[in-house]
Amino acid sequence: MQNDIFPVTSEDTVQFLLNRMTEYKVAQLPVVEGQTYLGLALEDDLSGQDGAINLQAGNVGHSLRMIFIYEGQHIYDALRLFHTHHLDVLPVVDEQQQYKGSIILSSLMDLMADLVMSDEEGGIIELEIGNRDNSMSHIAQIVESDNAQILSSSVRRFPDSTRLEVTLKLNRTDISSIVASFLRHDYLVKAIYNDKRGYDSTQDRYDQLMKYLDI
Repeated sequence: MQNDIFPVTSEDTVQFLLNRMTEYKVAQLPVVEGQTYLGLALEDDLSGQDGAINLQAGNVGHSLRMIFIYEGQHIYDALRLFHTHHLDVLPVVDEQQQYKGSIILSSLMDLMADLVMSDEEGGIIELEIGNRDNSMSHIAQIVESDNAQILSSSVRRFPDSTRLEVTLKLNRTDISSIVASFLRHDYLVKAIYNDKRGYDSTQDRYDQLMKYLDI
């Protein structure tokens, strides 16, 4: 949560809000009265309105959207609201609807990068599994049996399907033996990334043999 985005009031004009959105490079601004949160003003709703009138006038005030998150909610809830409403700014309130600050999209992305351990070097494995086969304990057992650890994981559903995509970020880059273990356990390995396995000269020797036979 940050306080870099200053809220506006219902007495501010439409043009003032649009100018402030341009200054902050956002498409929404929280509206407060005192410390009470009134709603979120959206650029799309203000465009075309008389710039000289304030939010209290006419239908302008009714266009405020009651989009917010409580300060005790998890960051995953914030991510859902950002995605659902296509937000740049998400207001944060307490149980009494008092405005506490805002989360901006860039800071959310920084936090999500920390959550998925994006700065840590490691291999990435994508598995495709059935919904009934979603056992993280078994997946972790396969990884840990090879003296590796899962740094982060995520699950994505396919539309109109019972299939799931499980993405694993591991704590090492030589993951070929782990991939082989998943295959032995009948997992569908969709893709692997950052697999810095040891140098294998087999292909080079094969290429040299083919060149020799062509002579």
